Amino acid sequence: MKAVQVSGYGGLEKLELVETPVPKPEKGEVLVKVKACAINNTEIWMREGAYGTGSNSGWRPEGIKFPRIPGSDITGEIVQCGSEEDRLLIGKDVVLFPFTSSGERGNEHIAEDMSFIGSEYDGGYAEYVVWPADLCFDMPLKTYSDSAAFSVSGLTAWHMARQVDIQPGETVMVTGANGGVGSLNIQIASKVFGAKVIAITGDLKNEEQLKALGAAEVLSYKSTRLQEEILECNGGPVDTVLDVVGDALLAVSLKVLKKGGKFCTSGSAGGQITQLDLRILYLKHITMYGSVLGTRAEFKELLQEVSNGKIQPVIDKFFPLEKAREAQDYFKQHGKTGKVILLPKTGDDLQI
Repeated sequence: MKAVQVSGYGGLEKLELVETPVPKPEKGEVLVKVKACAINNTEIWMREGAYGTGSNSGWRPEGIKFPRIPGSDITGEIVQCGSEEDRLLIGKDVVLFPFTSSGERGNEHIAEDMSFIGSEYDGGYAEYVVWPADLCFDMPLKTYSDSAAFSVSGLTAWHMARQVDIQPGETVMVTGANGGVGSLNIQIASKVFGAKVIAITGDLKNEEQLKALGAAEVLSYKSTRLQEEILECNGGPVDTVLDVVGDALLAVSLKVLKKGGKFCTSGSAGGQITQLDLRILYLKHITMYGSVLGTRAEFKELLQEVSNGKIQPVIDKFFPLEKAREAQDYFKQHGKTGKVILLPKTGDDLQI
């Protein structure tokens, strides 16, 4: 099969298109013919070593074992099973829950042995992938590409909303609003939980699109009056900030939060290292949350809301699998809205 592997830490040159054997499912596993795989920051940061330095640059302390096939937002068709009892799954269209762990129900995402597809396991930048049968869920939408827009970004956004316990009528500020997590944060906060959303983006050419997703106000982080504009359009401080930017907007975010407000971060695209005046936290009684991924129960909740039509896929552009370098490069550019999707061209006559 064709696959794109990461050969080591580094730049785009570390992404290599290769021919590699089709993986074989073992007991309890299935072989999935990959039909779509969305791109996330996580596989780029994995390649760049942004989770740490040297051997400490993955989800697990031991780091990444190269070569590794990245990709975690995967949809496809089950074509083979490793166990006879799972044979009825053949032909089923599925979306993959993106990690394994031995954590108890409700704590799967914080277990010490949490292992991520595309990082600790080979992922979806390939024509086929093997995954546990019980972590393959019914596809929520009719098309593979639309259904691939939710796994990691959607689960992360849903878990963020659950952590901060968004209430109807509250004001939620969403940073990185045009990205995969940000665009879903807007929809989930507004259309599922009934909050007023202030979306922060770079280019206001996306304003109408973000308002269609549920944003009440759209502001540019490039404004020299951003803090004042946030307070003016809300008539005062906001209740919660859902952040994926990090350092670049941290100071403003904390200043516009009300006393007793909540700040939840799941990314740091605008800077991973920051300075923090702790006095702001304790004098304003701010609660800070670190958030990434979520639980299986939350994944089911998310997929149900997607299936019900409350949450829509937001897709910016498609690339063939062979153009993975170009796709990751495009993903990092500013101004796009939504997900970037890789589409493998799988040979139907491949012997498996």
